[in-house]
Amino acid sequence: MEKGQGTKENPWKLQTPPLSSEYEMYKDFKDDREVIVCVVGKTTLLYDFRCIEDLHSMLKKHGDWMELGSADEQKPAKDGTVEYWGRSPNNPVGGWYGLKKGLRGRFGMYIPPLMEALGLAELTHDPKGNKMKAK
Repeated sequence: MEKGQGTKENPWKLQTPPLSSEYEMYKDFKDDREVIVCVVGKTTLLYDFRCIEDLHSMLKKHGDWMELGSADEQKPAKDGTVEYWGRSPNNPVGGWYGLKKGLRGRFGMYIPPLMEALGLAELTHDPKGNKMKAK
């Protein structure tokens, strides 16, 4: 898998944790905010760029494997998962890291592989129930 530079011209080329789908991400600015643009097929999602550092810090404190628990915005996230944390009022931004209303979920699907590619985390790559931990 080519890592890319994380720019629109040379995005990070990633695979979902079960290694079943490919997608791209790159760093950009929207409304004076650093964002991660996530392109999955014809769908574009946006995440607050600070989620990488915040998630890495939380995982280091957690100290062990944490289930990803990916879910769409409309579905509740399983308590104690990366997805749950990515939308929790108790995280550093006080809510969603996803920025595009209606498409704010799937944090636990798309952000962890980027963190793995950046060398910040380890991931499991099973068909279901994947986990991550900080490096």
